Amino acid sequence: MTARLVPDVPESGLDDEQLAAVTAPRGPVCVLAGAGTGKTRTITRRIAHLVRTGHVAPSQVLAVTFTARAAGEMRTRLRTLGVAGVQARTFHAAALRQLRYFWPRVVGGDQWQLLEGKLRIVGQAAARAKAGTDAASLRDLAGEIEWAKASLVTAEGYAAAVAKLHRDTPAPAEQVSAVYAGYEALKNRAELLDFDDLLLHTAAALEEHGAVAEEFRDRYRCFVVDEYQDVTPLQQRVLDAWLGDRDDLTVVGDANQTIYTFAGATPRHLLDFPRRFPEAVVVRLQRDYRSTPQVVSAANTLISSARGRVAGTRLQLVGQLPPGPEPDFAEHDDEAAEASAVAAQIKRLVADGTPASEIAVLFRINAQSEVYEQALTDVGVPYQVRGGERFFSRPEVRRAMTVLRAASLRTPDHDTAVVDTVRAVLAPVGLAPEPPGGAAQRAQWESLLAIVELAEELVAVEPDADLRRFAAELDTRADAAHPPTVQGVTLASLHAAKGLEWDVVFLVGLVDGTLPIQHADGDDEAIEEERRLLYVGITRARRRLALSWALSRQPGGPRRRRRSRFLYGLIPDEHAASRVANGSSRGSPRPRCRVCGSPLMGADAMKLRRCAGCPSDVDLELLDRLRGWRSEEAKEQQVPAYVVFTDATLTAIAEQRPSDNAALVRIPGIGARKLDRYGPAVLALVSDPDGSSS
Repeated sequence: MTARLVPDVPESGLDDEQLAAVTAPRGPVCVLAGAGTGKTRTITRRIAHLVRTGHVAPSQVLAVTFTARAAGEMRTRLRTLGVAGVQARTFHAAALRQLRYFWPRVVGGDQWQLLEGKLRIVGQAAARAKAGTDAASLRDLAGEIEWAKASLVTAEGYAAAVAKLHRDTPAPAEQVSAVYAGYEALKNRAELLDFDDLLLHTAAALEEHGAVAEEFRDRYRCFVVDEYQDVTPLQQRVLDAWLGDRDDLTVVGDANQTIYTFAGATPRHLLDFPRRFPEAVVVRLQRDYRSTPQVVSAANTLISSARGRVAGTRLQLVGQLPPGPEPDFAEHDDEAAEASAVAAQIKRLVADGTPASEIAVLFRINAQSEVYEQALTDVGVPYQVRGGERFFSRPEVRRAMTVLRAASLRTPDHDTAVVDTVRAVLAPVGLAPEPPGGAAQRAQWESLLAIVELAEELVAVEPDADLRRFAAELDTRADAAHPPTVQGVTLASLHAAKGLEWDVVFLVGLVDGTLPIQHADGDDEAIEEERRLLYVGITRARRRLALSWALSRQPGGPRRRRRSRFLYGLIPDEHAASRVANGSSRGSPRPRCRVCGSPLMGADAMKLRRCAGCPSDVDLELLDRLRGWRSEEAKEQQVPAYVVFTDATLTAIAEQRPSDNAALVRIPGIGARKLDRYGPAVLALVSDPDGSSS
């Protein structure tokens, strides 16, 4: 298919679906955009199209997203399109700006100060409530308060809300409620606002003050929300307050990338958008321009086994790039061996010409980073830990910005040799022509080189930019926390990797108990979120994807771990049935169909232990009894039936007729928690052939 041009947006080659989203008429538009399908390109082109067709002025557009980096990227792209003046911000940054403006009218007096970190006040409240006050407990309590406020749950309603949701809490619900109430009281007495208060106060100002709402709505006429699947109830309340009774709203999201429900995010608003706006234009972007067909196929295979409402909106990605290598799978004896093997592969890739900044090692939890930091250090490959010290907080970067500001005051305006000037100014503070040998000095050198690359980016967009303009751009980026890319392999958690991409991605530590995380076992919704987390990891890779796991944590330890259940159906049979390259001496044979003996593919086949097309020997009467029992359990718990057990799990039980706990737990989807909760009842039903005990 040949890309078309939107006449009033320059250089805008778009596919048919992108074009439909860009040129949709004013009003509600929902763009379901899969990974790598060009969503940022599409929404920035839509904003430019609306501006150029006279529908709205740039200053009347408010575009919100979830990270300062994404907002900075959006502003840069809009500037490239010649559309300046659009407000592209995070929810919190937009709310802070509005609150500062309206505070004198809605509250009066000096605006309360923003609370940068809440642990000190949470600690005071925890001590009064006789809750734990160690660092880990305080972080958990602070996170729980953030979840509650994002979910519009008050301290008074907290206990009832978590009971209804069956939510695990860091302390008894009544105690958490007391800490929450104490925190709010202490914070308000000190006239402080936390980040959630920015949203709460902004929503209240618009909801309760008609003149304020009228002025705001006269200023902003058009709204765009990126990553809409991650909106919390509180953010949706703010968005509703912004909109009023208007509908000039474009939302973009992918429910299969919902990975922040622990923080209050919910895909419900995205899923319900067509119901709320029946006249909405809904466009599905499924052409993946980021990844090779081999990577896309792995992502599609993984997500095809998803369950629940989110799975109903599944986007089937279609790879648009030339073919690349098949994903690599490797099993190792222990974590140290796994890290060493990954580091050795990375060293070879870098030696063969792959930039270190185009390689990432992604893991489920931050604690997994340490062994990879050591392994990369051992082979002399530079790395950066995403989520570590902020770029603009580094001493060498602060020093560089100081000398650049001073130089900008001495340099004549319109000195267009900005890149050369920046190099010359940074030379005395450490930017040598060649990288130094020491690791610490090399890291500082890389930071300074990244500043030069920022200058190159600015000149590419603004050829007439001078040193003064570049110094101002650095200040803007520092304020917006929008750093450049630093050379070095990225080590990051899967959550931190959201929104990023690399040529080569290593997904490591893929064992049950880590991915899915242990505390998710027995909770179908939590397991599905873990599946989506791996999906996000896979779709970060452009060309090469490697997945690995270790059978033991420590060298010489017992090899009791099992590779992640999510890998079933992904691993080619020759990898599963024999020793894997760089792996252990003991293979992990793929389960085979108990009827025909073929390798099993997909979650349902794994549960049933037979291929979908092979004849079933299900006990229909037992299946009916199991369904009846499940219905009663779901009614008693006030949850959907599949939360108890899915249809596939019930069918597997009725086919395999487990006689004890060991046989029952061998059925995928039945973990320790469900075994404890439902095991006795299920085994009783299985052992009662005529159902007399029910």
